[in-house]
Amino acid sequence: MISLLRRIPDLWRRLDVTVQDAPLALALALASFVPALDDKGTHLGDVPGRPMDALALVVIAFECLPLIVRRRWPLVSIALVSAAFAADQLTGYHTVAGTALPFALVSAGLHLTRFRWTAVVVLSAAYVALAVALDRGPSDETVAGFVTFYLALVAAWAIGAWLRLSRSAEAERREHVAEATRIAERTSIARELHDVVTHHVTAMVVQAEAARYLTAAPERLDRTLQTITDTGRRSLTDLRHLLDLLNPDHNPESVGDLRSLVEQTRQAGQPVEFAEEGEAVRDAGSAEVVAYRVVQEALTNALKYAHGNPTNVHVRYGEREITVEVGTEGARRSAAASGSGRGLAGLRDRVDVLGGEFTAGQREGAFVVRARIPAGNPS
Repeated sequence: MISLLRRIPDLWRRLDVTVQDAPLALALALASFVPALDDKGTHLGDVPGRPMDALALVVIAFECLPLIVRRRWPLVSIALVSAAFAADQLTGYHTVAGTALPFALVSAGLHLTRFRWTAVVVLSAAYVALAVALDRGPSDETVAGFVTFYLALVAAWAIGAWLRLSRSAEAERREHVAEATRIAERTSIARELHDVVTHHVTAMVVQAEAARYLTAAPERLDRTLQTITDTGRRSLTDLRHLLDLLNPDHNPESVGDLRSLVEQTRQAGQPVEFAEEGEAVRDAGSAEVVAYRVVQEALTNALKYAHGNPTNVHVRYGEREITVEVGTEGARRSAAASGSGRGLAGLRDRVDVLGGEFTAGQREGAFVVRARIPAGNPS
């Protein structure tokens, strides 16, 4: 029973809008026949009251039933309701059904998409004609009374127009947020793809080039080919990990091991000295991911632009930050000077997002990449 009650709002939203609007129309129509509410409707012009008759049924029907299509065909709804309201006032029925007019005006201001200003002008002209007709009849309504009622009708339309603008602005905001989210996701995947593919493919290319000169040493050639195979397998593993980014249950903070990364680079022929200080913070959040990517990109650049030159990797884990420094002696150029620039530029963006500092450039005859990454930040 409780589950059924919880489903009622969802089932109601799935109904056609005409079905959703029908209860209001029927409620106003039925209320017009309640004896206690007789002659309790809108009195514009104070025309003497008239008892209910067959014509009153027609007037009530045309005042209330068009509300059923007030969202689907707002122009038809406001036209019929307005005409019936005028007949109601001129004949002196003064039924509760006249309350349908402000509902129809709000709906027209909200849902009418074409001929909006034309509708405003025509409705205003029709009201002026109604006021003149009432004034010429047995009415003691003042000009101020007619103007006040007109302003009330304008307010009803304005409420609908304001709701329309609000919904339009909200829809536009959601569209911008969705587009920004898509761009951020594409950028994130592009960076991950760059980090994975560039590092592994660079290592495989360097190893394959070295293998060409090892034909006279079968054992060394076999080890080199085995290393290429292992690198290819790691590349496939990392690519599968990248594809897992599209899985909502994926944990983005899972990264590889720095020692394995350094060992892979050594097998590619790059002399690397690796040192770690301290212990990783338990709740480092995205900091460990970024630290891993900094080391990976720096070692990739070392293989590409300074192959064979000594490289030093130093990682220090502090209580509130991780400091990474990778220096390659005799590096002739950096990734920022060639290629797409996604590598170091992407790293700078990653570090900046976490509120850290990133530098990359020549220092004392070596190309040094340094990053200070605050730990404990959410991914």
